[in-house]
Amino acid sequence: MIRKFVTNSVSETRALGEKFGSAIKNLDSGIVVLMFGDLGTGKTVFVKGVGESLGVSGVRSPSFTLVNEYECENRKFLIHADLYRLENFSQISSLGLEDYENDFLFIEWSERLQSLSKRFGDNVVKITFESLSENQRVIEIICENSRLCEKLS
Repeated sequence: MIRKFVTNSVSETRALGEKFGSAIKNLDSGIVVLMFGDLGTGKTVFVKGVGESLGVSGVRSPSFTLVNEYECENRKFLIHADLYRLENFSQISSLGLEDYENDFLFIEWSERLQSLSKRFGDNVVKITFESLSENQRVIEIICENSRLCEKLS
């Protein structure tokens, strides 16, 4: 199932992230969110919104740390990873991202994962971010779990 949204500001992108966070908050299992989009398209802003709905404040870009972990209210973790600076499978594999599949794992620059993304199973959501203008974004959420996408309507 595919859901397409247009946001017209940073606050709208963040609010969409909050809505997504509310939709996943009570999942029994974890979720892996593969994010695609150029620099500055709103990926980190979206994850900040997700964090707000999960009781996490202070979400920041993992561009230099590669992986940031935040404990959520429900004893799960929000894991925010950024693969932009990694160049090969060995570097990505060394992060151990598969260990987080029972938490809320958000991966920026997922196109660098290649075949590794197949290891995550059925709880994968893909989100693409595209800039239409300085403030306007198209955010497309593609999920196999139709109940999750329905919560985003």
